[in-house]
Amino acid sequence: MPDDGLVRRVKALACTAPLQALEDNKGSLGRVDARPYHMVELALHTIDQVAMAMDFDKGAEHAKVIEQVGHFAALQVPEQGRHEHRAVAEWVLHKLINIGTLDRGFTWRYGRVNGAGDYSRFDFDFKLLVEHSTSDGHVYLRVTDEAINVLVGALDTDVESAQVAAEHKLEYLINRGRLEDAKLAAEQARYRTVQYGEYLRQYLDATRRDVRTVDWEQQVPTLLQDALEHIEARYRHENAILTNITEHRDGARDARKKQQAAGLVDIVRDCIHRHMQLQNKLQGAGALFRKEQDRQQFSGPPQRAAIDVFNQLLIPLLGMPNGTAVGPVTDFFRFGVAPAPPTVTSMNTLVGRLLTVRSETSVYAGAVPVPDVQPDGDAPRFSEVDQRIAAKLIDLAVDETRPLSVLLSEARAHGPAVERLVLHEAVHAFSPALSEAVLRGEDSVLIATPTLGELESPSFGGDELLISRVRLTAPEGEPDDDVTRDEEFEG
Repeated sequence: MPDDGLVRRVKALACTAPLQALEDNKGSLGRVDARPYHMVELALHTIDQVAMAMDFDKGAEHAKVIEQVGHFAALQVPEQGRHEHRAVAEWVLHKLINIGTLDRGFTWRYGRVNGAGDYSRFDFDFKLLVEHSTSDGHVYLRVTDEAINVLVGALDTDVESAQVAAEHKLEYLINRGRLEDAKLAAEQARYRTVQYGEYLRQYLDATRRDVRTVDWEQQVPTLLQDALEHIEARYRHENAILTNITEHRDGARDARKKQQAAGLVDIVRDCIHRHMQLQNKLQGAGALFRKEQDRQQFSGPPQRAAIDVFNQLLIPLLGMPNGTAVGPVTDFFRFGVAPAPPTVTSMNTLVGRLLTVRSETSVYAGAVPVPDVQPDGDAPRFSEVDQRIAAKLIDLAVDETRPLSVLLSEARAHGPAVERLVLHEAVHAFSPALSEAVLRGEDSVLIATPTLGELESPSFGGDELLISRVRLTAPEGEPDDDVTRDEEFEG
């Protein structure tokens, strides 16, 4: 039989998957060592900050959320700097928004048994944090229902019953003096208040877009009436709880109990403030409906929605054969491209064009101009003759050693360019690339060894070097050192 409870629990686990993925992928944050951070706690704290900053018109600002989460990250890893904490907080926020994907959403594939006993798979698409733009051009963050359910540990829970249960639990814990547990219950009650307001905001936004998509005859009036009754009951209940908490705060002798009670006072006052905001929106909902109804009634027929070329055309066509895909592509460009206007729009224009004498055109287009090609770039600093002379001077025989001063003196007779080339080769020989020479198969390499004397040259200064060419491979008849070492190792 179908098990709806199993599906709800699977969806609840799916909402926590992005948070667990943060912990698994924190090693990919290359510019910061993110291994000491607890990413799940940072993610929950990020969602908490966005939820608490939300109201009906605006949401949380990116910079403020990153700053608050950065402070929490600093508590986890105090040995790192402020720049690292901010980078980690920004990375967590972007992962919760799912920046980098097309629709910035998460997908979880789950199975369900239907009434016939067959097992089918479905995609559960959800988001945790979304970005909303306002009329003044600012972009704010808002939490989704799935994100709130992640915070309170439930999914698809009735808002009204959850709010009543949370407040009764809060009152019970306060009366028993369990203020630490009461704080958690108060935070959960506040999350439910935010979720209830988010439902109303979605209805009002849908009304602004199209009144016909919202049932203002039965569904919304019932919702408004229930919401007003909900606010009236919660307002009396929360004021009674606030009075009780205030008495606990004023009469507590323990400093920790007094601090916990003060925190509860702030949370309950915030709940009362949110209920007042919700009440203002509820009272103006009817006027908003009548205003939008009048505006949309006289605004003309709705415009055709834009076509999503990527999702509606490209993705389906990639899975089709070429012969099948030609038809939809042809139809799309036939109806999507604007028609070309005719060149002849009247009889006078047609007669004038027909009677126009054609000009004689030449078969050939004319003489082809010869381009004046100029050499591009500067001339090389060293000529090929200089390079050959320098190579000949520096090309020593194997086991032959000569001072650098003597080589520079011989090169100076051929000009300063040859002298500089010889010096360049000697400097490179001071730290030769032996491994590269072996890979190229060379049998010898040029090396330079410093001496205690100074270089005798009117153009250059520094230490005297002894230039020599040494053999890389063993002479014929002598065993190679690597072979000898291998034989010794095997023995």
